[in-house]
Amino acid sequence: MQMQFTLAEEPEALSKEKGRLLFAGETDFVKGVVAMDGLPPADRMEVCFAGRSNVGKSTLINALTGRKGLARASNTPGRTQEINYFTAGESHYLVDLPGYGYANAPLPVVEKWQRLLKQYLSGRQTLRRAFVLIDARHGVKAVDEEIMSLLDSSAVTFQCVLTKADKVKEKERANVIAQVQGKLATHPAAYPEMIVTSSEKGWGIETLRAIIATLE
Repeated sequence: MQMQFTLAEEPEALSKEKGRLLFAGETDFVKGVVAMDGLPPADRMEVCFAGRSNVGKSTLINALTGRKGLARASNTPGRTQEINYFTAGESHYLVDLPGYGYANAPLPVVEKWQRLLKQYLSGRQTLRRAFVLIDARHGVKAVDEEIMSLLDSSAVTFQCVLTKADKVKEKERANVIAQVQGKLATHPAAYPEMIVTSSEKGWGIETLRAIIATLE
């Protein structure tokens, strides 16, 4: 039986308030990590954000935290070359993973990122969920399938977040959502609910905050 992938609904008032409180707290950049021995202590729950280069990870993290300059956004694909750790209150880490695919970097550097990514995903016990960001203008591409397969093999539950949803017309957006739903159905680690966001318009930000704040 194929799993049905639905769109996340507006969170209930209690969940929404938990999300608001979590992200109203202190949010700081902790460190950029280039090797597993550089990871901060595994003393709190963490969620990570994965996506191909220029999908809008940094912009989404800034929108979630309400701090424009927290994660450095860039129009240059492949700028995020480290695993970047941020605090959310005293209970969570937000983890910005290196962008994958089309990275403006030499092959040995890309291979090093990929090795680090695999080690992190399979070895970080406090990681509760990965959010895989998909550009609403393009849908799932081959490089996105690669990260999803990596999450499958690492047994890390991942949830799809559609970014830049305001950049496409409603009909086109519906087609992309259907394409993404079809792709997700082949991945056993995929969480059966998608979040449609626009960092610019604020769409889905409260929903994503609530989901992060209520993870067990």
